[in-house]
Amino acid sequence: MTTIKKIKKILIANRGEIAVRVLRSCRDMGITSVAVYSDPDRNALHVRRADEAYHIGPAAPAQSYLNWKKIIEVAKKSKADAIHPGYGFLSENTEFAKEIEKAGITFIGPNPDVIYNMGSKIESRKIAEAAGIPLIPGIQHPLQDVEEAAEVAKKIGYPILIKAAAGGGGKGMREVHSEKDLKSAFSMAQNEAIASFNDKDVYIEKLIEGPHHIEVQVFGDHHGNVVPLSFYHRRNSAKRL
Repeated sequence: MTTIKKIKKILIANRGEIAVRVLRSCRDMGITSVAVYSDPDRNALHVRRADEAYHIGPAAPAQSYLNWKKIIEVAKKSKADAIHPGYGFLSENTEFAKEIEKAGITFIGPNPDVIYNMGSKIESRKIAEAAGIPLIPGIQHPLQDVEEAAEVAKKIGYPILIKAAAGGGGKGMREVHSEKDLKSAFSMAQNEAIASFNDKDVYIEKLIEGPHHIEVQVFGDHHGNVVPLSFYHRRNSAKRL
């Protein structure tokens, strides 16, 4: 059984609504909260409500909320026991999770291997296929160039979706309905992937038009307990299982 140390202080490596939600949970549990903020977020709600707050850089996320070295530095300075990444930003960054562990700080989230496998859309497709789960037609490797993209698109058939392999939150995604739009869409998706995730890898899936987003949230702990929490349908409210 894994030994889990008692957490007395948590640094929230995020901002906005998710940071406020984590802060509220910390307060309910009697845990000291540490906020981080960029220049424009100096007076943000999550900063004002936290027990402690530290400046981490200018407005650009790459120089603040995505600067994991600075965030770990602040965690050490504030003597935080754990770091909660919230969602987006560094929540799916394998290197960040590994470095937190090296620093002797608890990462509130999946272990680095799980983050890598599930954070990479290409790797997660491979895992799903190996498990016998039906997949949307697509490829399981990064596209080398727009010429390869054109070949794949012809095989799959338009419309297609170019997606950032390391993406999330709708970043690095472009719908393509005809070959004439492929080159610009490929370039825009790749550039956005680099800017948002520092990873240029993109791949192709068949575009499903008018889809329904169905999501099942699952919670697991270090002791191997796994519990489904809720079911979510895009056009309805979350429903408890």
